[in-house]
Amino acid sequence: TVNCLDQHVEKSPNRVALIWERDEPGTAVHVTYRELLDLTCRLANTLKKYGIQKGDRVAIYMSVSPLSVAAMLACARIGAVHTVIFAGFSAESLAGRIMDSGCKAVITYNQGVRGGRTIELKATVDEAVKNCPSIKHVFVAQRTDNKVQMGDRDIPLEEEMTKADSICTPESMDSEDMLFMLYTSGSTGKPKGIVHTQAGYLLYAALTHKYVFDYQQGDVFGCVADIGWITGHSYVVYGPLCNGATSVLFESTPVYPDPGRYWEVVQRLKINQFYGAPTAIRLLLNYGEEWVKKYDRSSLKVLGSVGEPINKEAWQWFYQVVGEGRCALVDTWWQTETGGICIAPRPSEEKAEIVPAMAMRPFFGIVPVLMDDNGEVIEGNDVSGALCIAQPWPGMARTIHGDHQRFIDAYFKAYPGYYFTGDGAYRSQKGYYQITGRMDDIINISGHRLGTAEIEDAMADHPEVPETAVVGYPHKIKGEGAFAFIVLKEQTAGVDHIEEELKTLVASKIAKYAVPDHILVVKRLPKTRSGKIMRRLLRKVVTEQSGNMGDVTTLDDPSVVKEILDAYQKYKEKSSS
Repeated sequence: TVNCLDQHVEKSPNRVALIWERDEPGTAVHVTYRELLDLTCRLANTLKKYGIQKGDRVAIYMSVSPLSVAAMLACARIGAVHTVIFAGFSAESLAGRIMDSGCKAVITYNQGVRGGRTIELKATVDEAVKNCPSIKHVFVAQRTDNKVQMGDRDIPLEEEMTKADSICTPESMDSEDMLFMLYTSGSTGKPKGIVHTQAGYLLYAALTHKYVFDYQQGDVFGCVADIGWITGHSYVVYGPLCNGATSVLFESTPVYPDPGRYWEVVQRLKINQFYGAPTAIRLLLNYGEEWVKKYDRSSLKVLGSVGEPINKEAWQWFYQVVGEGRCALVDTWWQTETGGICIAPRPSEEKAEIVPAMAMRPFFGIVPVLMDDNGEVIEGNDVSGALCIAQPWPGMARTIHGDHQRFIDAYFKAYPGYYFTGDGAYRSQKGYYQITGRMDDIINISGHRLGTAEIEDAMADHPEVPETAVVGYPHKIKGEGAFAFIVLKEQTAGVDHIEEELKTLVASKIAKYAVPDHILVVKRLPKTRSGKIMRRLLRKVVTEQSGNMGDVTTLDDPSVVKEILDAYQKYKEKSSS
């Protein structure tokens, strides 16, 4: 926090640190570096008063706001470890993360506000902490005027902060002490708590923010990500604040109150760098150009894309329509595990070419390599393989909380001596990198990474559903959607009713975005003789490449393929009618 706050307060205390673009348009709140330091210190002293110490874990379940940023920085200031949990996650997801990390406290709002709707945050926390004995206190801030139930362990946060001292001496930390944990999906069902440390992470976030976006002092940096994701950590909070930037906090949605919201905000706040997700661009593209052209976007200098590979159509629209063909568009490739951007078109020589829909150039110190199926490095250009990184960099994750073996297995076992990203990539004739997608059972829904095993585990809790298999398929807006194949018990009736129950189950166990778009009932799933489900075949069915099923000899009973194809054809005919 000293790098993010104190150093700037000394030099320019009245510089604006945060512009909170609240859900209701035109109600932006400006917070200076001095004000943010004051908020942070008061919050930090409140945490200390209630027994939070260096090394303790604190869950933050809040919508994007100056207070949620202060909560992150307050933890950092006293040496506590924050784990921000996206405010769209269900009580069960929240409880699982609290238990895995052993949090002592939760910081939340009475309610959240998004897209004109009220979200029950405190009620969700109450539901979650019933099963979390480690939680001693729940700090509750007020985002709306509505009263919520307050119990014994609940503490009204703002009330306590007004009583707290506005000076809090920062804890002295080792460069490799833990700064935060952030949960991300893995290919097995249980989310993993990715650990980032103090010095390397901050250095990497700050440098990538400065050089990838060509951030200049006085620019207004607009990253519209939620703080619940790594993008919000690195490019809403830590990177920009370390660089003394003015960072926009976007609480709303791209289509509230109408599809011109992003561009209205760009005009009103005079945003210079705009960093968002391809899924939002694809959504807005459908509404047409007039929503963009209605607003003055002349302040924009750089556009950025994050969260999933951007398709060419969305790239062209973003570049030509939004950026008027005059802004550099940086398609950035990185992960929760990498801490910051690893491959992007900038920095580069001035006016160097940018190829549409390509991440292109590795950042300083990043050495990408492509590996073949035999674990050998692929030399030369115009080649594809598994994307690995050959040497360590400051922002890389250090471990998975409580499971270092899983960390080794997931990232360093497949290609010994290299960090395996889980992604496939193509290296072009000119030596530029293009990400081609995941190589494992992980799908990317609207930029949210989700292991198909997580959805399967959630559905498997239904008493009538002994078996499920989920695969990703291309989706026009979301990038990928989930397609579920389910087997029902023999006497089961009322299929439609079960499909609805399954959707509710997934929403309550994970989050609404994880709910499958399609659920298809089949008699059985394609399995190998050893009982492993061949999801590759199911993927071919839903992407309609059934003419090319590849090797099916390892199947226990190859006739299952025709059975599933027939069921899929019937389902399709029924859907289109």
